[in-house]
Amino acid sequence: MTAAAASATPSAARAAAPSTARSAATSTGASAVDKGVGPLLRGWREQRRVSQLELALRADSSARHISFVETGRSRPSEEMVLRLAEHLDVPVRDRNALLLAAGYAPRYPETPLDDPALDALREGVERLIQGYEPYPAFVVDATYNVVAANRGIAMLLDTVPEHLLAPPLNAMRLTLHPEGLAPRIRNLREWRGHLLAQMERDIALRRSEPLRALYEEVAAYPYPAEDSSGSENESDEGPGETVPYFALPMQIEHDGRVLSFISSISTFNTPMDVTVAELAIETLLPADPATVKYLQSLMS
Repeated sequence: MTAAAASATPSAARAAAPSTARSAATSTGASAVDKGVGPLLRGWREQRRVSQLELALRADSSARHISFVETGRSRPSEEMVLRLAEHLDVPVRDRNALLLAAGYAPRYPETPLDDPALDALREGVERLIQGYEPYPAFVVDATYNVVAANRGIAMLLDTVPEHLLAPPLNAMRLTLHPEGLAPRIRNLREWRGHLLAQMERDIALRRSEPLRALYEEVAAYPYPAEDSSGSENESDEGPGETVPYFALPMQIEHDGRVLSFISSISTFNTPMDVTVAELAIETLLPADPATVKYLQSLMS
């Protein structure tokens, strides 16, 4: 990994990440006021495939009242807006939009990640991912911009060209770009499908236009060139015993070896800040003994 990429661990990428999210919040808030809270709540309810009666039962209300709210015949209280949003699993950013549309002040702040108020959180996350070394770990925001990463990630990115390492680093771009990690991923078809499906779920949950634009960009990337046999780069264990993987691994070539990783993603429980709500910590767990042995050898 070059010095430009290493700066993403953690300060430079951290400074670059929140601006897109803030601009998205501004436009969301403005459009929410124009639409009114009723249509917005109905949209979330229909997206979650919940009937008015089912939502009413969950929120200790009545189907009649839910109907009146959605049609604009009744203005919900601030408490009711938040209760309905909770039962519809509305993201924190969009709960602010619902409150604005109902005529109330936003409840959840959006604190820049480099703000002193988040010092304890930031330092804790950095200790967490550094403690995970030599295994790769990183932190992304709502549009998969990398805001912190450890040396395990630096090891995987050591052959990525400079132009892809310019801030803000984007995890999806780095992984799927034909000049990024994609040519080295042995099971690219499966791993690409997994990542695109993950982004589709996030888009459905968050209704984020920046995230949709990123999805359209990376989904349009061409596959790397075929090898001399005319086949796409596919998983090939080579000689030896086949490993019984317990989840879909990312199998990636590195320094003449094939390393296998299982991805695990963690988020914060009951966040009260938009920035914190949109952070995700992704760790890459070694999926076979050979990968464990190789990564541990890097520490000696």
